[in-house]
Amino acid sequence: MSADFWRSLGYFNFYRLGLVGIIVFIALAFDVNTLFGEANGRLFLLVGLFYAGIVWLSIYSLRLRSLEFSWQLTVQVCGDIVALMLLAHAGGGIQSSVGLLLMVTLAVAGIVSRGKMTLFYAALASIAALLEHSYSVLYGSAQVAHYVQVGLLCLAYFAVAGLAHKLARYALESQRLAQRRARDLIGMAEANRLVMRDMQDGVLVVDEHGVIMQMNPCAARLLHSAEASSYRFATSFPRLYEQYRLWQTGEFSASATLQLDGGLQAKLRFVAVERGAAQGVVIFVEDMQHIKAEAQQIKLAALGRLTANLAHEVRNPLSVISYATELMQEEQGDARQDRLLHLIQENTHRINQIIQDVMQLNRRDRVQTEIFDLVSRLQVFVDEFNQVERIAPDVLVLQAQQTGMVAFDPGHLRQVLWNLCRNGLRYGRRLPGSLVLATELEHGRV
Repeated sequence: MSADFWRSLGYFNFYRLGLVGIIVFIALAFDVNTLFGEANGRLFLLVGLFYAGIVWLSIYSLRLRSLEFSWQLTVQVCGDIVALMLLAHAGGGIQSSVGLLLMVTLAVAGIVSRGKMTLFYAALASIAALLEHSYSVLYGSAQVAHYVQVGLLCLAYFAVAGLAHKLARYALESQRLAQRRARDLIGMAEANRLVMRDMQDGVLVVDEHGVIMQMNPCAARLLHSAEASSYRFATSFPRLYEQYRLWQTGEFSASATLQLDGGLQAKLRFVAVERGAAQGVVIFVEDMQHIKAEAQQIKLAALGRLTANLAHEVRNPLSVISYATELMQEEQGDARQDRLLHLIQENTHRINQIIQDVMQLNRRDRVQTEIFDLVSRLQVFVDEFNQVERIAPDVLVLQAQQTGMVAFDPGHLRQVLWNLCRNGLRYGRRLPGSLVLATELEHGRV
């Protein structure tokens, strides 16, 4: 049982304590016969003291919580029914109107118990009222005609109990709805915090009073401020606040940039939470350097695609030239023609290799990592390079330590080594040992 139920039961016992105090005070300070007419003053005082004892025991039991909530409430309501009906009997029966006090008990019990057992309590109170009046008719001076008043009192008990039951159910549904909405708001706030944290732009949320409610890490970095909230916008960021005031008056230019501390340029964008910024505004701070870097990346990507397309278009006619040259070389010709055809073929292969390098460079993001033995792979590369480039075996020397298995893209490794060795061969003297391919193992890296 939640603490709200026990707290409500405690308030109910405070009411009972005040009520019994008034009853005992009336019994001691006034003449009960004068107040109620036909009354038994001594019985009224004894019942009042008995009721006070019940209330004190209820408070003590409530502090100990020795019984469950529903049992404690039922015992206390039953004690009120018995005590108040005895007080009504001592005060002269239905004419004393003491039985009306049970309406308060039934109403409070219905609200405290959230509607549970409310009609049962009303039935017990009605039975007690009928028994008290029947006893007064049989052994006292009460009249049978007063059963109508007793019946109306019982109807009032059920009416109050039913109303309390409806109100309790409505309050319980409202509480559950509020708890559900609170959980939804907490979830939305957490999702909003995560989204703001991962945004590349700075975001500030300012309420209608000019107090910063939220700030993401990017905004704190751009504005050189600690990531915090609940401080004044005008005093913390005066430059930004000036632009905010211009936006409120309609004089803000969307293309304007703000000079931040450290030489950074920022572009601002204001979005009102509601029309007219009545509920605050969201401010987006975009780093111009980041925007320029993104634009540069887009240009580079477009340039890479254009280069690949050009290389592909050049490769087709180059293949035709190479094939035609090979056909001409098969025919018998003089030495000068053979030398010219050899130059054409050599430069055709050279241009074709450049095109392949460009196309490989354009596909550099397609990494396919494999685990292989580096020394054996380098030996295969040296043999292949010697055969393709038609050089002596001692021009390119391999000096490799035993490095074991490595994880790398073999295609990229071959391309990088081939470019390095070809450049060295092109600008070197092609003497024995002119090119040295060496490896070194340091801190687990090659």
